[in-house]
Amino acid sequence: ANTTYYDPGYMIINNKRVSNFDGKERGVVNMQDMLSQSLNVGAAFVQQKLGNAQFTKYMNSFGLANKTGIELPNEAKNLANSINSKNDIDLASVSFGQSLALTPISTISAISVIANGGTIVKPHVVKSIKYKVGVSKDTPITLGTRVLKRETTEEVARMMTYSFDNVLANGTLKLPRYSVAVKTGTAQIAKPGGGGYYEDRILHSFVGFFPSYSPKFIIFLYSVNPKGARFGSETLSAPFSDMVKFLINYYEV
Repeated sequence: ANTTYYDPGYMIINNKRVSNFDGKERGVVNMQDMLSQSLNVGAAFVQQKLGNAQFTKYMNSFGLANKTGIELPNEAKNLANSINSKNDIDLASVSFGQSLALTPISTISAISVIANGGTIVKPHVVKSIKYKVGVSKDTPITLGTRVLKRETTEEVARMMTYSFDNVLANGTLKLPRYSVAVKTGTAQIAKPGGGGYYEDRILHSFVGFFPSYSPKFIIFLYSVNPKGARFGSETLSAPFSDMVKFLINYYEV
């Protein structure tokens, strides 16, 4: 979290400009501020530190190139070919959430790796199947492959919790007796047929899990082309916070 880089507000990669959401210079920035402020240049810095091959390996280990296999019909496949690209600009874009599109359940599956200590867990909507003949079959909950070390996920969860407690809505949503880990997102919407991105259309997203270090719930919200607000933190913080409080009270967490 204390690793620093110099953020001039933009980078030139493969003769293309990668900018922060506002294009402004930040100077020397640490990883905590990069995460809390959603700085694209900082995400690209991390990707470059990993290197293309290692970055691609990690993205694939999160299962982003595959369907989750959830028990629902017609699950869509992620548009994630860019994670296997050999172009620096494609992988830099992936690092901050552009040049790919994920289904909501795939997003939940990937974020759950951070929440559960570093392993892939197959998502389910069915707890058990009861047959008319009188027998039942329980859905097995099994841990998949390990993606990250537990100490890594705990550090990222701590950073996400700091964002909720101190940065989101200027710290006004912090819950005195509960830890909540969050990450907001704001992305451009791609034009059909690969013609770049719309200048006036955006996607807001908000993901969080709680309690941060022994999670019981994970929530993912998103809004397509909302009006009157630029960032996901503006539109989705309140509904997320309301859901957290409801679940804590209803399930007596």
